[in-house]
Amino acid sequence: MLNVGDTAPDFKLTTLGADGPAHVTLSENSGGPVVLLFVPMAFTGVCTEELCSVTGDLSAYEGLGAKVIAISGDNPFAQAAWAEKEGIKLTLASDYEHEVAKAYGIAYDSFLPDKNLDMGGVPKRSAFVVDAGGTVQYAESSDNPGELPDFDAIKAKLGELAG
Repeated sequence: MLNVGDTAPDFKLTTLGADGPAHVTLSENSGGPVVLLFVPMAFTGVCTEELCSVTGDLSAYEGLGAKVIAISGDNPFAQAAWAEKEGIKLTLASDYEHEVAKAYGIAYDSFLPDKNLDMGGVPKRSAFVVDAGGTVQYAESSDNPGELPDFDAIKAKLGELAG
């Protein structure tokens, strides 16, 4: 997994907005800090809880100068349907090939094999704060898909970066 002080790999992923598919990159969003939230799968309880919670608190992140991008391995059409159904207002980026999850070192070898899902490459629930220079300032990942990131710690780090 990437650690604090590492350079965050740039990426080019697809998002589905009002005008159709578009690309989202880390480098194009790096005018200030970026919070990257990796979630295992759309339409699941904990992922929905996480992204709805962050959506409800989005003004706090924006007030700290941060952009928030949520990344999952779902296709952009599934992500858009999920966002519409649940009222998620974050940028959702599709890592359909799981390349970004692997580059960040947070891909499961096998996701929930005990539930017969056995899907490799699914991102672990993870959070990164990347500063405007592309350096990881906060890194958190959990093998437990039911464990949410420490949002207070993320906001504290953003506060430090905002100075």
